[in-house]
Amino acid sequence: MAVPKKHMPKSSTRKRRSTWKLDAPNYIECPHCHEPKLPHHVCPECGYYKGRQVIETE
Repeated sequence: MAVPKKHMPKSSTRKRRSTWKLDAPNYIECPHCHEPKLPHHVCPECGYYKGRQVIETE
């Protein structure tokens, strides 16, 4: 079983893990209905993607 030979200080562990944080999702404006949407996704409001309607919305 793998066991560390020396005690790892908390500061070293935390320094290593400080880059693990997640980024908040980027939102862009839909060019068709001007609602916020995720990039490279179909707009949930109007159903358009790349200038054409791909899903039917009410």
